[in-house]
Amino acid sequence: MPSINSPIGARPARFRRARVLIVGCGDVGMRAALALRGRVQLVALTSSPDRVPALRAAGITPLVANLDVPSSLGRLAGIATRVLHLAPPANVEGAAWWRDARTAALARALRLRSLPDALVYGSTSGVYGDCAGALVSETRAASPHTPRAHRRVDAERSVRWLGRAGVAVRILRIPGIYAPDREGGTPRERLRKGTPVLRSEDDVYTNHIHADDLARACVVALWRGGTQRVFNASDDSDIKMGDYFDLAADLYGLPRPRRITREDAKAELPLSLLSFMAESRRLDNTRMKRELRVRLQHPTVTTGLQSPAG
Repeated sequence: MPSINSPIGARPARFRRARVLIVGCGDVGMRAALALRGRVQLVALTSSPDRVPALRAAGITPLVANLDVPSSLGRLAGIATRVLHLAPPANVEGAAWWRDARTAALARALRLRSLPDALVYGSTSGVYGDCAGALVSETRAASPHTPRAHRRVDAERSVRWLGRAGVAVRILRIPGIYAPDREGGTPRERLRKGTPVLRSEDDVYTNHIHADDLARACVVALWRGGTQRVFNASDDSDIKMGDYFDLAADLYGLPRPRRITREDAKAELPLSLLSFMAESRRLDNTRMKRELRVRLQHPTVTTGLQSPAG
C-alpha cells in the first residue's frame, strides 16, 4: 500500500478523499471530528501515545508528534488537504515571550510538500484587547494586552504566511467556550466557591460560544468563507460578566456572587482572573453567520446552563 505522501503516480481512490488533519484534538477538536466522521479521512496530531487508542476508537488516525519538537513534524507534510489548528501556544518566558513557536513550526512543516487547500486556526477574541464595551467587528485592529493574546497574534501571522503561499486561511477569534458536558464548561463550580464579581459600574461585557456551535463553525470554515478572513466565532449574547453569573446562580439555585469594586478585586482575585475583568467588548458575529452561514443552535448563554433539575 503506497503512502498517502507518495509523490509517485496517482493515489488510490481512498486516498483521493478529503483528508482533514486536526492539530489540538481536545474537546472542540473531538466534536469537530464527530461531525466530520464518515465524510472525510481524519488524522489527529497528538503528543501523547496514551491518547492513541481513544483516537482510533473515534475513527481518527493518530499521528504521534510534538509541536514543541519541530523535528518530529516531518510526517505532517502533504498529509492533509485541510487542517484544523486548535493547539494553544505554549507559555513562554524570556525574550521570546510573545512568540508562538508551535504554530511557526506547524507552518514550516506544512510547507515542506504540497500545501493543504485550507487551514482554519482557532485564535482568541483577546487579541482585540480592551474595547471599553464597544461592538467589535473583525476589521478592528488587534491590540493585545496580555502575553497570551500577544502569542495568539503571532500565531495569526504564521498562518497568514501560509495564506500568502496559496492556502485558504480562515481565523476564528473565539471567546469563552461553554457546554454542560465540557470540563469547566459551566460557572457552577466558581459559584460554589463564592468567587466575587465586579459591581455594575465597574463590570465588563463578556462573550461566549457553545462548544457544539464552535465545532460546527470550525467544520464549515474548512470549506466555506473568503480566504485570509477573520471571523468572530461568538453567540448572540450581549451580557455583562456579573449579570451572567447572577443568571447562572438563579438557574442553579445557588447564591448570587458578591459584587466588589475593581480595587477590591485587585486585592482578592488572582491575576489570571483579573485579566478577564480588565477587558470589555461585544463581539459582532455578523460575518460568521453571513459568510460561513453557521446557524447557532445555542444562540444565548442560558442554553448552556443547566439547573439541578436538568
